[in-house]
Amino acid sequence: MPYDLKPFDVDVETTPYVVDRLSPADTGNRWVLNFGPQHPATHTTLRLVLELDGERVVRAVPHIGYLHSGFEKLGEHLDYNQYVTIVSRMNYVSPISNDIAWHAAVERLFGIDLTPRCKVVRTILAELGRIQDHLLCVGAAAIDLGAFTAFLYGFNERERIYDIMDFISGQRFHPDYTRVGGTMADLPDEAMFKKLIKTFIREQLPPAIADLERLLNRNRIFRDRTEGIGTISKEEAIAWSITGPVARASGVKRDLRKDEPYLCYADNWDGLGAPAVNFKVPVAGGGDVYCRYLVRLEEIRQSIHIIEQLIDHIPGGPMNAYDDSKMVKPPKSSVYGSIEGLIQHFELVMTNRGWQAPVAEVYTANETANGELGFYIVADGGPRAWRAKCRPPSFINYQVFPKMMEGHLLSDAVAILGSLNIIAAELDR
Repeated sequence: MPYDLKPFDVDVETTPYVVDRLSPADTGNRWVLNFGPQHPATHTTLRLVLELDGERVVRAVPHIGYLHSGFEKLGEHLDYNQYVTIVSRMNYVSPISNDIAWHAAVERLFGIDLTPRCKVVRTILAELGRIQDHLLCVGAAAIDLGAFTAFLYGFNERERIYDIMDFISGQRFHPDYTRVGGTMADLPDEAMFKKLIKTFIREQLPPAIADLERLLNRNRIFRDRTEGIGTISKEEAIAWSITGPVARASGVKRDLRKDEPYLCYADNWDGLGAPAVNFKVPVAGGGDVYCRYLVRLEEIRQSIHIIEQLIDHIPGGPMNAYDDSKMVKPPKSSVYGSIEGLIQHFELVMTNRGWQAPVAEVYTANETANGELGFYIVADGGPRAWRAKCRPPSFINYQVFPKMMEGHLLSDAVAILGSLNIIAAELDR
């Protein structure tokens, strides 16, 4: 059975488990419902303990820890390149965004400046990751409420992004494409890469977004189930440290791509005075499930606009910042053609002696699909982080769920939870 309904007789805030006996003082219609951790509408392994008065939620207490994998601890045992295979699994919906964010922190630690070619490619991939994440969220917004068609519209386009990731890295789901100072390899065929991207953002994705809008934006059932549901004010969003589309749907105009720009979001990204990419930050004022849906839809369009500005202007030159740091693997021609390149490759890959990390600590954050994704690294001079901590947007945003649920019907839980787009591997690190 998907639901476990039991009489309410404990303080849910302080008691981690629910018992089966009635309270000595009859609580009337108060019941406890265990929602998850194995329930299709949670989209992931998390558990909600809901105290109900009839069908109305009086109190909601989230429980996490059902997918704990020790991701952060693994950062102490894998070197700065190997750990990318772990961070991509923290958000398995848009893993390329995690790859980019992790190596942005490592490169700041080492003081590595990326090549213009790498900055453009990473920016394009970061926006593809944002689209990839939002497509699942807006598609699932309807299926959570009983409609299936919108999910297909979104998921079909996600498959095309998987094809692009497979083309550049050889892996569809977890590309693990970035490396310290660059990428695992240059684009296998730049002309084909451009063709795939252009076909996707010009011919395939826009009609799908238009179909989603025609199906849902003025759909009376969808509007009734999402407008005024799970509302959080601008002041509350700031107080709870909410970021990303959830915050922007409440009127918080904060986006790290604008406020703390990096890659091609910053001016002079190529060192020759190139301006930052132009885009708008979608902001809504309602702060409800419907506004969060609309903000994500518009962010997809803005991501398309960013990619359009870059796809025909990928600079030539090297992908990796080999000349700037001995932390970067040398090109194959140098490995096969010079003793210096061979030694550097051997030290980085075979012995780990090539890593000359400073004794320092650093924090760097990127604006990913769900908000601020940051990595905090403490380095002791060794080939791997002494401590690696993650600031995952899902974990921070999830804390506001009990506030959003107060006074709503049980049927609203799936709509509110889906609008937060919680990823379990970001909760249990």
